Amino acid sequence: MKKQSYRLVCLSLLVVFCGVVFPQQPPSPQPPANVNGKWTLYCKDPNGTTSTKYLDLQQEGTNIKGGHFKGPNQSGGVEGTIDVQHLVVRTKTRNVLVFRGRVDGARVDGVVQGTTFNGTFHDRGGTGSFQGVRTP
Repeated sequence: MKKQSYRLVCLSLLVVFCGVVFPQQPPSPQPPANVNGKWTLYCKDPNGTTSTKYLDLQQEGTNIKGGHFKGPNQSGGVEGTIDVQHLVVRTKTRNVLVFRGRVDGARVDGVVQGTTFNGTFHDRGGTGSFQGVRTP
């Protein structure tokens, strides 16, 4: 019985020692890119045609909680999320579009100031691609 108690004490001390000497730290979270504002998206639509679409995004932390979408055939609100530089925007329109892509731009105080947004979008007709730029 004493041998088991001794082993248990040694094991407990080892666990405590490793926790103090080698603490596990989560990776430092990077702040989300700044995507507030107006964006122009130059799209290659699923049917092979091209179109221009517009997003006006209102960002609150990692959430897109407001804003507006305007396309050739419909317009409406938007919602979405930003995870560091990966942006997903879903339109609140009759025919829902989902834009997914990467936001790039210069860093100011560690935060990417989005100037481009490139990726793919999905609608009921399939998948298209886009290149987006922030408009003044």
